[in-house]
Amino acid sequence: MNTVKIKRRNTLTVAHRGLSGIEAENTNAAFVAAGNRSYYGIETDIRRTSDGHFVVNHDGNLKRIGGEEITVEDSSLEKLQSIVLFDKDGSKTRADLRPCTLENYISICKKYDKQCILELKSDFTDEETEKYIEIIRSLDYLHRVTFISFNYGVLLKIRKILPDCDAQYLSSTLDDDYIQKITDGGFDVDIKHKCLTKELVKRFHKMGKKVNCWTVDSKEDAEKYAKWGVDFITTNILE
Repeated sequence: MNTVKIKRRNTLTVAHRGLSGIEAENTNAAFVAAGNRSYYGIETDIRRTSDGHFVVNHDGNLKRIGGEEITVEDSSLEKLQSIVLFDKDGSKTRADLRPCTLENYISICKKYDKQCILELKSDFTDEETEKYIEIIRSLDYLHRVTFISFNYGVLLKIRKILPDCDAQYLSSTLDDDYIQKITDGGFDVDIKHKCLTKELVKRFHKMGKKVNCWTVDSKEDAEKYAKWGVDFITTNILE
């Protein structure tokens, strides 16, 4: 199996949870698969663990991806990494498919020279915000991170520490409140693709905002958005 190629014009593609159309989502394997292809960036999600680490995982527990009723934020990193995750065929025979750390993810992106599109899932405290920023800084890759979140307050905490960082406010809806928040916070757009119109893309660009849309797996849709001039398309399988 391989990626589906699209005519993307000047639009850049972001591998959603790594190359999750081919490898198990949010694993080192998915990140490496994306790293070996032409993606501009690799997206992932981080949550806090009970012992102060930051682990890559979209859901709040491991049920869907590993078959275990284990809550991420109530578990230690050691406990989480003891679980083998499902491969794409539903098997659990690959010992390399385990929850990985923020450090793993950043290191892979750095090795393959990819932009980190880092979604912040937990309601991180000021102290935790400073901690994960320092982890990324220690790996000398802070300049290649775009922070994204549905949690506006979490983004404001980052903006307070890193006033010039790339950051996008995630939303599955688009209304006046969203537009006001991206204006006030100085955030770019990261929106569910079905919310977009050609006119909205033009409007956001006139506001000086970059536009990222998710999650696009239809070649026809992706080429339409590229024609509209979106800056980024987040996808599981398109390239």
